Amino acid sequence: MNINDCYNFDDFRKLAKKKLPSPIFHYIDGAADDEITYDRNTNSFNDVDLVPNVLRGVENVDLSTTIFGKKLDLPFYLAPTALQRLFHYDGERAVGKAAQKFNTMFGVSALATVSVEEIASLVNTPKMFQFYFHKDRGLNDAVMERVKAAKFDVMALTVDTITGGNRERDLRTGFTSPPKLTLSSLFSFASKPMWGINYLTKGKFELPHLQDHVSEGTSTATSIGNYFSSMLDQSMNWKDAEKLCSQWGGHFALKGVMSVDDAKRAVDIGCTGIMISNHGGRQLDGSRAPFDQLAEIVDAVGDKLDIICEGGIHRGTHMLKALSLGAKACSGGRLYLYALAAAGQAGVERAINQYRLELERDMKLMGCTKISELNRNNLRFRNK
Repeated sequence: MNINDCYNFDDFRKLAKKKLPSPIFHYIDGAADDEITYDRNTNSFNDVDLVPNVLRGVENVDLSTTIFGKKLDLPFYLAPTALQRLFHYDGERAVGKAAQKFNTMFGVSALATVSVEEIASLVNTPKMFQFYFHKDRGLNDAVMERVKAAKFDVMALTVDTITGGNRERDLRTGFTSPPKLTLSSLFSFASKPMWGINYLTKGKFELPHLQDHVSEGTSTATSIGNYFSSMLDQSMNWKDAEKLCSQWGGHFALKGVMSVDDAKRAVDIGCTGIMISNHGGRQLDGSRAPFDQLAEIVDAVGDKLDIICEGGIHRGTHMLKALSLGAKACSGGRLYLYALAAAGQAGVERAINQYRLELERDMKLMGCTKISELNRNNLRFRNK
C-alpha cells in the first residue's frame, strides 16, 4: 500500500500505522479513558440524514467560505496539532505548504516543532496559532509577542486542557516527547527503521516556542498529559481569556467550547469565533460530540461570531451536515495527520484533495452550488 492507494480517512490511517512506531501512531490515534467520546464524535453524524434536491443546475460549485475575515477556497481547515515532526520529519512545513496550495487556513500549536517565524517565511495562507496558557507568565507574553510579530491572522486559546486527559494508550506504549526507548517499545521503534533514520538525521527535534522557558517536551521527556497537568495554569478563568483577547487585538477564538453558556461568554469577552470541540475525545470521556452541540450553539450566538465544528470528521458528507446546521467551517487534526505520517506534504495534499472532491461531488448531489445554500431543510434527525 502506498499513498496513491489512499482514497479515504481509513486508508490514510492504515498507511500511517505501517509507517510509524507504535507509541507515535497511538499518540495520534488514541483518546481518553474508554474512548467513548472519540467514537461518538464520528458516529453522531450517522444520526442525521441528508435530503437532496434535484434539477438545480449544479455544473459549477463554489466551496469557498469566509472565516475570521479571510476567504478560504474550502469550507474546512487544518486544525493546530502538537509535535508534528514526530509524525513526519517535515512536520508543520509540509502541512503549511499543502494548505497554501489549496488556499485554506492551517493552525500552528504552541507545542509545534517548527517556529512561527519559519512558518511565516514559508507560506502566506491564513494562519491560526493555538495558545496554551502556561503558569509561566513570561512564557505566555513571549509567545504572544512572537506570534504577533509573525503576523498570524487568528489567535485561538485552548480552553479544554485545564488538566491532561487520561490517555491510557500513551501510558501503555510509554509515549513521551521527545520519544524515549523502553523495553516494551524497543521492538516497535526497531521495526520502523526509516522513521528512526529520519528522526535522527533530518534536524534536531525541538519545541521552539517553549524550549527557552521550559525543558519539558524538548530536553526532558514527558507525556502530553503530564505536560498539560503540570505546566498549564489551572487557575485560568474568563478574566484571563478576556485579557488575552485584548492583548492580541485581532481575531481571537476559544478552542474547546461545548456549551451555550460558554459560547455566550465568548461573545461577551470579544471573541470573533469559537471551535466547538472536545479535543478529539482526548480529554473528558463521556462528553457530547461537537456535532450534537452545534445546533443549539448556532441558534444562541451564530449571528455574533464564527462557529467552527471540529471533531470526528472523516467524510465530505460530515462537513455538509455541519455546514447545514450553521457552522461557518469545519476543522480537524486526524483529518490530515494520518496523511502527513503516511507521505508528508504529498500525503496532506492528497487528503485535502480527497475531501475537496468529495465536497464537490456531494454538493452537486445535494443540488447546491455554494455553501450558503446548505441549511437545515437538507437534514432529518433520526432520533427526533
